[in-house]
This record gives sequence, structure tokens and C-alpha cells, in this order.
Amino acid sequence: MKALLLLAGQSKRFWPLHEKSLFPICGKTLLEIQVGNLRAAGVKEIVLVGGRHNLEQAKKIQPDLQVIEQEDLSLGMRGALLSALPLSFANDVALPSIEREPVMIVGGNDVVEPQAYKALMEAAQKKGTDGALLAKRVSTYFPGGYLKLNGERIETIIEKPGAGKEPSDLVTIVAHVHNSPEELLSTLQKTKPTRDDGYEQALAALFKTKTYCAVPYEGPWLPVKYPWHLIALLQHELKKIQKPSIHPTAVIHPTAVIDGNVILEEGVRVFAHATIVGPCIIGKRSIVANNALVRGSSVGPDSVVGYSTEIKSSILASHVWTHMTYIGDSVIGHNVSFGGGSLTGNLRLDEGEISSVVGEEKIPTGLTKFGCIIGDDCRLGIRTTLNPGIKIGRGTFISSGVLVDRDIPEQSYVSMKGGEMLVRENRTSAPLPEARNKFKSGI
Repeated sequence: MKALLLLAGQSKRFWPLHEKSLFPICGKTLLEIQVGNLRAAGVKEIVLVGGRHNLEQAKKIQPDLQVIEQEDLSLGMRGALLSALPLSFANDVALPSIEREPVMIVGGNDVVEPQAYKALMEAAQKKGTDGALLAKRVSTYFPGGYLKLNGERIETIIEKPGAGKEPSDLVTIVAHVHNSPEELLSTLQKTKPTRDDGYEQALAALFKTKTYCAVPYEGPWLPVKYPWHLIALLQHELKKIQKPSIHPTAVIHPTAVIDGNVILEEGVRVFAHATIVGPCIIGKRSIVANNALVRGSSVGPDSVVGYSTEIKSSILASHVWTHMTYIGDSVIGHNVSFGGGSLTGNLRLDEGEISSVVGEEKIPTGLTKFGCIIGDDCRLGIRTTLNPGIKIGRGTFISSGVLVDRDIPEQSYVSMKGGEMLVRENRTSAPLPEARNKFKSGI
């Protein structure tokens, strides 16, 4: 079976981070996690379907996989398949339809366990079945597409029916097998959607004449839509670390404590009285300095967890510097520096759910512990404090002593005047990470 892994989304809801499929977590990208799960399920042929904005980098990460560019990104999944199906099955044109290989459509943002893909493929191979859809069994309302069934056969998908109006307890996950790629392509070509729901309309048409079955799945499902979804994915990936792993070149001071399943990669240095509590991963050439504490986190390469800093349940991409800093339940991009005494708040005073503004909509995150999301190339001055759930756009500088109480746009300069936060255009830019090597060499 051939899998088409769809990556062409432009990650607009992932702001202030970008390219969710390529963001690093636990030494891998979401793309590598997806490919690894598919291979573990026995899928040998995987095709990456992306856009101009991410295919070049995706190919560097997975050079052994075929890549296809989606021509029209505005067409959503239908556009991806219209571009990919003719090319990915070009070698099968001489075969009769009955002998052509089935295709599995996989969303690049939905992480499930390998056994889910195995069950999906097994269900699709049953006699009299034209395809199968993976579906998460839910106990509470989820704003997704619910399957309406007649026995095991899918009649239709009802999008966001509202609590109490669900036709079943099964929410579709974008992991679908079509036994006839030719039939799928023909249906997509005939569909004339008014929005980007062309694939969904094609499914509705297929359900009327073909037999598609639901494959219930009760294992972990981690959809990555908003940037804070990476926090749950972090914990899922950290659980896979089953034993400690210390690279021979890592240097650990005798008074430092390495507790539990901790990975220290090449060139890591852990200074006196530092503590690292697993599961945890510290990337290549990073430093955990005196009296620092790192627990349940992924620290990317070339970072400095400075003196008396605590990193808790957070993701640091790479080249992140801190000093007497607290970072909790947060996601930090590349080339970000925290001034001494900077703090992230990660818990409301009433300990309630934290919301985040996306566009003009206030979105409940489902989290009671949520710190901040910071884009690439940002600088935070000394004694900067951030309220829970704050997002900071890339290229932003925040002056000393600022209390950040709302999201900050990209390329901003933030300061305080008369107790008010002022935001204006940032006319400078963060130095490249290489410029900091002179500081790091002196540590």
C-alpha cells in the first residue's frame, strides 16, 4: 500500500511558529514522527505532498522519499490529491484497475500510533470493502467530523453537529484508505466545490455507491493544529524514552544530578549542581549551567540553560539562551534570548482553563498549565514577565521590565511607559546564532 502524506498546509493557525511539520521536538520533526509511525506499521512507500514553502526543507529531512508539489494550495486536500494521484500512480497506468495498489491518505498533522494504520489497512482488505476511515472514539463532544453509520458501513460525515446531536461517538481522523485510486481521482475531478471542502464532497459521493467501513481507534490521537498542541505531543514523545542515553562526549560535573530517562547528545555540558529530571532530552552542544533545573522537556541543540534557570515541560527549538529564567509549559522558537530574571506565567490565579486569541476568535486551549509561544529571532530584556498563554511574533524585541499581557505582532519593539505597554515597529534584528559563539566559548 502507498501512503500520501499531506503537508501542503500553510500553518496559519500555528502562528507565531511556522511550518508545523518541520518544527523540532525531541530531536525530530513532526514529519519524521509521522514517517516513522507509517514505516512501523509496514507502509513501505510514502509520498510527501507539499507546497513550495516547505518541500525543499522536507526533502532535506527525508531525502529517500518521493515528493510532489501541490499546484493550487487554495483547494485544500482536493488540490493535494489532484496533484499527487496522477503522478504517484503513473507507473500503474498499464495495469487493470483491479490490480492497482490502494492508497492511504494521511494528514500531516494527526499523530496516531502505528497499530492504528495497521488496523486501517487490514479493514480495507476485507472482501466487499472499497475503503476504510480511521475514527477516534470519543466520550465528550469534539468539534470535528462525526461518522454516521449503517452497521459498519459509513453513510456520511457530519461536520461539527454540536453537543448532543452527534450521530455516533466516532470522529474521523485523516487516515483514509481508498482501494481504487482511479475511482477517487475521477470523483475528485467531477466535484465542483465552492470552498476548500472538495475532498469531503468527494467522500460523500463515494459513500453513496461504495462500501467504506469505519475503523474505531481508542489509542492516543494528537492533532497538531495550534502551537500549544505541541505541549501534549512533547509528553507523548518523551514517554518513548525508555532508558538513559549519555553520549561519550557529554561532560557532567560530579555534583550534577541526572535522574531518570535522560538523553544527553553529543557535546552536551552539565555544570555543577545542575539537575536534569527525565524523561528529557538535551540536544547537541547545549549547556545546562550551575544550579539549573530541566524536567520533562526537549532542549534543542546549541542552547544555554543558564544559571539558576528552570525549564519545565517545554520545547526549546535551538540556540535558546536563558539566565535566571523560568520557562514552564511553553514552546520557544530558534535564536531566542531571555534576559536575567525573565519569567513565564503558566497558571491563572483561579487555576482555570487558559484561552488564546487566534485571528479574531478566542480559543479555549484545554490547558490549565500553558506558558507562552515565542517565534524565532526574539530578544527579551531583563525582568521581562509574560502572562499565561502569551504569543510573541518572530523578530520581536521586548525591553527590560515589561509585563506582557497580550499577544505581540511580528517585528515589534515593546517597552513600558507610565505603567502602559507600548508596541511599535522593531527597527533592528537579532544577531545570527553564530555571532554568539564568542560568548559560548567563554562559558
